[in-house]
Amino acid sequence: NKKAFVELLFWKSPATAWEMTKGYSSLQEGEGTTRSRVPPWTPQEERELQELYWKYKEVEGGDIIAAILAHLPTPGRTRKQVVKQLVRM
Repeated sequence: NKKAFVELLFWKSPATAWEMTKGYSSLQEGEGTTRSRVPPWTPQEERELQELYWKYKEVEGGDIIAAILAHLPTPGRTRKQVVKQLVRM
């Protein structure tokens, strides 16, 4: 690729760098993205998250997300995932 130097002027993700070296469209659909590593939220988990949010949102001076994470029955969810899901809902 004679114009690769132009692409190198801008920040690249690991997936994009892989495509540049191995050829474009070398990744299968969904590979190399964070979406494939994060398990999707099930409807049951969404209901539990919503119930916990409504339970802890009125607590004064407390960290709502920390309280939700402490009582979330599904282990392995990060603070960022919980916040992102709450915003999405």
